[in-house]
Amino acid sequence: MRRTLAGLAAVAAAALVLTGCASGAPEPDAGGTAPAGERVYVEAISADPVNGLVSQFAGGPQPLRFSFAVSGRLVAINEQLEIIPELAESWEIDEDAMTITFHLREGVRWHDGEPFTAEDVRFNFEEIMPLHTFGGPLVASIDSYEIPDEHTLVIHLRDVYGPFLEALTQQSLVPKHVYEGTDYITNPANFAPIGTGPLKFDSYVSGQHVVLVKNEDWWGGDIEVDRVVYPVMSDASTRALALFAGEVDNTVLDPSAQAQVATTPGVEQLTGGFFTQPIILSFNSLNPIFEDAEVRRLVYSALDTTEINELALGGLGQPADAFFPDSVGWAKHPDIAFDFERDLEAIGAGLDAAGFPVQSDGWRFTIDVHFISALTDLAAVAEVMKSQLAEVGINVELAGNVDPVYVEKVHATSDFGIALVRHTVSADPSIGIARWFTCNPDRIPHASSSGVCDAELDAAAAAALTTFDRDERAGYFHIMQERLLESMHYVPVSFTWASFNTVNTGRWDGLTSTDGNTNDVPWSTMRWIGD
Repeated sequence: MRRTLAGLAAVAAAALVLTGCASGAPEPDAGGTAPAGERVYVEAISADPVNGLVSQFAGGPQPLRFSFAVSGRLVAINEQLEIIPELAESWEIDEDAMTITFHLREGVRWHDGEPFTAEDVRFNFEEIMPLHTFGGPLVASIDSYEIPDEHTLVIHLRDVYGPFLEALTQQSLVPKHVYEGTDYITNPANFAPIGTGPLKFDSYVSGQHVVLVKNEDWWGGDIEVDRVVYPVMSDASTRALALFAGEVDNTVLDPSAQAQVATTPGVEQLTGGFFTQPIILSFNSLNPIFEDAEVRRLVYSALDTTEINELALGGLGQPADAFFPDSVGWAKHPDIAFDFERDLEAIGAGLDAAGFPVQSDGWRFTIDVHFISALTDLAAVAEVMKSQLAEVGINVELAGNVDPVYVEKVHATSDFGIALVRHTVSADPSIGIARWFTCNPDRIPHASSSGVCDAELDAAAAAALTTFDRDERAGYFHIMQERLLESMHYVPVSFTWASFNTVNTGRWDGLTSTDGNTNDVPWSTMRWIGD
C-alpha cells in the first residue's frame, strides 16, 4: 500500500509541476489548475537534460525533441524517409551532383526577432555542424559556399556524400548572432535555446521540468498549443500513472505497461513516427568461441525470434527476417530472408563438429551476454535468450551494466561474448546502420563491437557514400547484406517499437498522427479537445 500511495503522490507532485509557475509563466489559480483558456500539452521525460536542450551539442532523444520543436532545420524527413521542406523551401542538385542550391523561406525570424538569413545557415555549416556526429562527415564533403542573396545558399561539394540531405534532417540550426565568437559548447543559449520553430523556450528547472511556449510568429502558421511542459519523471511507474490519469499527454513507457495500454480507452502506443529500432546480437569474433562464422550462425539458429518478440517484447515489434528492416525497403536485399531452422538436434551436431561438445558439467560452453541495464527491453530479451540457448547446452551469464561499464567491457577491452544492442536505423542506412557492422579498429563506442573487418563489406559501405542515386546506393547495400550473411557477426532479432512513445488522446486530437516529421510532435495539426 505504501508503494501505491507513493506512486500516487508522485503523480500529484507531477501535476503541480504541470500547472505550476515557471519563470515568466502565468500564475495558476488557487486550485492548482492551469490559467483559464490556456491549452497545455504535457510530455514526461525520463531524465534531466543536464547536457543541454540543443541537439547539436547534446546527444540522445530528448534534446532532439526540444530542438525539433524550438530550433528548426533546413529540411526534415517523414516516416516514408522522404525529404520534406522546412526552413529551406526548395533545393536543387545540379546535373554534375557537385552543387546544391537551397532557397530559404522569406520573412522567417529567430525567436528574439532577428531575421533568419543565409548567413545563419552558412555559419551552421561551417561552425556548428562539424561538432555533430552526422554533421561532421556531411560538412567534410563541402568545398565552398556562395550567398547570392540573403535567402539563397549555394554549396559546392568537394566530394559527393550520398546521405547529404538525410544527415541534414538531423541538424538543428542555431542563430549566428547568438553563437558567433563564443565557446559553442558552453554558450548559455544551449540551456535557453533561440530558434525559428513553432515553440519558444520559456524555462528550465534542473530535475523538475522544461517549459516551452507558443511562437506567435511562426512561419508555419498558427498552432493550438499555448504551452508545452516536459516534467522530469525518471521512474517508469510514475510516468505510467501520470499518463493513465490524464495528467500527461505523451511519454515513453516500459513494455510491461503496454498490456494496460491495450485495454485503456484513449491511450495508445505509437508504432510509427520514429525511426525503426533493431535489437541486434553483436558476436565478439575476438572471443575464441565466436571466431568461426559457422558457430555464430548455429548460436543464432538456436534462437526463436518469434518467441523473443512475444515473451520479451510483448509483441511490440516484428521478428527480424533480414538484416535491414522494411522501413528502408529501397536498400533491403530482395533475395535475403532469414530461414534459419531451429532444429535443436542439428544445431547440437553442428556445435559438436565445431569442437564444442557437451562437457561433464552439462554445458558446451558459457558465454556472457552484455547489455545496458537501463534498457529493460534488452534485459527481457536476454532472459529469453538464456532459456533458449540452454536447450542446446549453452550456458548464458547475463551482464547488465550501466553505460560506462558496458562501454568498457564491450568496446574498450572486448571482454564479452555477445553484445545485445538496440539502436536506430536513423534517416539513412549509411548513418544509422552501417557503423554497427563495418570495421571499427579504434573501437569507438556505440559502433561495431564484433572485431570483424571485412574488406568487401567495408568497400561497399564506402561506395554507398559516393553517389546520390538511390538505385546505385541500394546495390552497394545489397553487397553489404550478402557479406553479413556470410559473416553473421551482426544479426538482428527484432525490429521493435517497444520504446516508442505512448499517448493519451483525452486532451489532444491528432497525437497519433505519424504523417509529419519523424521524431516530432504534430504541432501544426493537433487539435485541443480540452480537459
